[in-house]
Amino acid sequence: MDTKELLKKVRKIEIKTRRLSDHIFGGEYHSTFKGRGMTFSEVRQYQFGDDVRSIDWNVTARYNEPFVKVFEEERELTMMLMVDVSGSELFGTQNQFKNEIITEIAATLAFSATQNNDKIGLILFSDQVELFIPPKKGRSHVLRIIRELIEFKPKSKLTDVSEALRFLSNVMKKKAIVFMLSDFFADNYQQTLKIVARKHDVTGIRIYDKMEAEIPNLGVVQMQDAETGEFMLVNTTSKKVRRQYGKFYHEKVNYYKDAFAKSGAGTINCRVDESYVKKLLGYFKHR
Repeated sequence: MDTKELLKKVRKIEIKTRRLSDHIFGGEYHSTFKGRGMTFSEVRQYQFGDDVRSIDWNVTARYNEPFVKVFEEERELTMMLMVDVSGSELFGTQNQFKNEIITEIAATLAFSATQNNDKIGLILFSDQVELFIPPKKGRSHVLRIIRELIEFKPKSKLTDVSEALRFLSNVMKKKAIVFMLSDFFADNYQQTLKIVARKHDVTGIRIYDKMEAEIPNLGVVQMQDAETGEFMLVNTTSKKVRRQYGKFYHEKVNYYKDAFAKSGAGTINCRVDESYVKKLLGYFKHR
């Protein structure tokens, strides 16, 4: 993709997603995440009217007079966008591929955070961390993130959600709002997710195509695994073959739902032919 075409695409996504974040998501994002975090500021002597639940008993015992902990509302937040760039995201039987919807959702979230003067960072992952952009503020930073989402070429087509979560834990020492965008065709990440979700506010956004849920009866067809690149002949007239594929697909979906629920993390499920605007708004309002 040449520079002119890339800039045109970036501008198109900016116009669409910025309008959404300005008019729809800005307020919802603010009310959902702003002021939720409280950070410890100092200890001071107890004054009449202070909440007794704020008493710091260790300091009180040391000085033999009551002291209370003082907390401040966290005014500035950090949003981390974790985006799956593995081979399975380059799939779509409707108007758009999964990775195109992911780019639009990520851009909308980023502009919503920018509107609230928050920092935004990006992690692109496959079965390894492909790219890390540290959190920063501002429109030009968001436009850089959109450019990477559009034109980045990953080294690997495989997926490892756990590896990406471990990386996040290592680089983000302070609490962040984390949105992980993927089709979640993966497993063995529940334990890592549980550890990350104790510290960060995590939401998984699963993007999927309705044709992924089952194989239609098309006869004997050649298919390619999007992640391994392997070609194979598949007899789609076989009910057993179609049933086995359906079982495999639903096992992955159920693992995702179960892993996020047990970790106390949020989930959004968005089909490529559905309105992600309604999905995001519904999620923010129910938080």
